[in-house]
Amino acid sequence: MEKIWLEKSYPPGVEFEIDADRYSSLVHLFDKYTQQYQDNTAFINMDVSMSYQELAQQVTYFAAYLQQDLGLVKGDKFAIMIPNLLQYPIALFGALKAGLTVVNVNPLYTARELQHQLKDSGTKGIVILENFAHVLESVIDKTDVKHVIITGVGDRLGKLKGTLINGVLKYVKKQVPAYNLPHSERFNQTLVKGSKLSFIPVDIIGQDLAFLQYTGGTTGPAKGVMLTHRNMVANLMQSNEMTRHVFDSGMEIMVTALPLYHVYALTSNCLCFLAYGGTNLLITNPRDMAGFVKELAKYPFTAITGVNTLFNALLHTPGFEKLDFSALKLGFGGGMAIQRPVAELWEKVTGVRLLEGYGLTECAPMVTMNPYNQASYDGTIGVPASSTNIRLLDEDGKEVPIGEPGEMWVKGPQVMKGYYNRQEATDEVLKDGWLATGDIATMDDKGLFKIVDRKKDMIIVSGFNVYPNEIEEVLVSHEGILEAAAIAAPCDITGEKIKVFIVRKNPDLVEQDIFDHCREFLTNYKRPKSVEFLDELPKTNVGKVLRKELRKLINNV
Repeated sequence: MEKIWLEKSYPPGVEFEIDADRYSSLVHLFDKYTQQYQDNTAFINMDVSMSYQELAQQVTYFAAYLQQDLGLVKGDKFAIMIPNLLQYPIALFGALKAGLTVVNVNPLYTARELQHQLKDSGTKGIVILENFAHVLESVIDKTDVKHVIITGVGDRLGKLKGTLINGVLKYVKKQVPAYNLPHSERFNQTLVKGSKLSFIPVDIIGQDLAFLQYTGGTTGPAKGVMLTHRNMVANLMQSNEMTRHVFDSGMEIMVTALPLYHVYALTSNCLCFLAYGGTNLLITNPRDMAGFVKELAKYPFTAITGVNTLFNALLHTPGFEKLDFSALKLGFGGGMAIQRPVAELWEKVTGVRLLEGYGLTECAPMVTMNPYNQASYDGTIGVPASSTNIRLLDEDGKEVPIGEPGEMWVKGPQVMKGYYNRQEATDEVLKDGWLATGDIATMDDKGLFKIVDRKKDMIIVSGFNVYPNEIEEVLVSHEGILEAAAIAAPCDITGEKIKVFIVRKNPDLVEQDIFDHCREFLTNYKRPKSVEFLDELPKTNVGKVLRKELRKLINNV
């Protein structure tokens, strides 16, 4: 489907092509906009603001420390394992400025998950929230990590407020387990040291790796998606091209409740609003819905990103409907399908639309987005981003007619370089610059796309990708389990939940044993919520588990 055919679906003023080489790197872009908007507020967290000028200064200090004190050089891998705090953008842009490749890590990862990601990436340094330092301690000797920087929740909130918050979390709420990481450095001290060092500019080009963003697979361990500076710059420009007629430079406040370690918020919030000179309102704990709503009441926010579960939770939190939405321009939904009742209630309560889009980690992430002038929710994922081509292919590799389902293949400057150290896996999904997404979609006569099914066995829980093989690997490590299979089951709250089918080795094994075992090795959103015991799993004649037969067991209930 040639892009020219789809142009009629674009909203007025949107360019069909972007110049992906306009900026040589994210650092080039960062330096330009922090200088241009130096007096604007870049980030707000727990009522503490940081201007673009302050951000740029602290980023340079951190980059100098990484470069001059730790001796890290261009191309080294550096992990960030912290939630939405002011420390995140400082560490992020500091590492990029030093020429390092950022490895984003979910702070809630178990020791097993953390060890795999650090070892697979060859990470040499990490900044980690002290609440999770004990997890790192348990695996660090099995990784290549040599440099550890530790931070507390209150570290960038001012001496008095920060000390109080850190003290309460550690001594009153007991949320900081004891750890022993000799030779580690405190985050604030790295900035002090860096302020006394001279940063040496690094020559960074578009093809250099900016991120290793880990994602799972239907077979094998989680893989590092190689996203270059050019990939990220292109996707930022593609996203902003779709919204530049809506937003005003220097005037926007973006609610950032989704974690910045996830590629969705990383691009749509942190990076995109940098180019607008906008403010990111960082929500550290969005699970505290009452506190979240109280925080929203303080600011005239103009945009918000989220997944269906977040929007639904906000709509059902007392006090949300009483907020002042007069400044709100757009809501962006992605990560999982937006449900019609949620979209319609959101528009009724806030007076603005939820624009649904589609993306995946391998595309940095945006592939499509609904036009800003969309009249109302229509269940589609919109049109291709600028400079993006999409094909829908049948099982024989032929393009399907309009209205017929086919696997979505994507080509554009945002498509990843490949999977880190996994050429075979890369070759399976990348062919002549085209990426096989594994998602089945249709296109209507207006050029609007809609996801109808997934070719992969991936499960999406509240916007997070969960892969059956990882769950099954953990399950069969239990001495009482002979075989296991995981599939998606419908859930009104999270969209999908994980249901597992177990063949017991120990006949006394019960559901709670499964839950207890998974709690030790899997972060919360990856844990099964339902267990069913079978005498045997349905399989093909070569022994492959037939997930479609297991899905029938759910559908027939």
